Amino acid sequence: MEKLKQRWGLTSNFQVIVILIVFAVTGTTSSIIAKPILSFLGIHKSEMNLLLYIILYILIIFPIYKVMLLILGTLAGQHTFFKNFLIKMLSRMGFAFLFKNHNNSSK
Repeated sequence: MEKLKQRWGLTSNFQVIVILIVFAVTGTTSSIIAKPILSFLGIHKSEMNLLLYIILYILIIFPIYKVMLLILGTLAGQHTFFKNFLIKMLSRMGFAFLFKNHNNSSK
């Protein structure tokens, strides 16, 4: 727990627990929400190549996860942590140009 607190710049074990719960709930919720979205778009596992379905599923989860993480993190009182976490994650994935005007000291 201490390593996470130090790495993430947190001050209490409670913050670590809240953040871990937000990560868990967000991941689960994103995967559950993606299936109806794929169905709505007319994409069904039984009607296409399984590998293509999995790729599309992951591509749908990606933006859902990011939005849900920020929303649930904010509701849990950890908006700044999750905002900085998402900026850092997206920057590492090659989307740094989206934040060129953002002063990100968490790199």
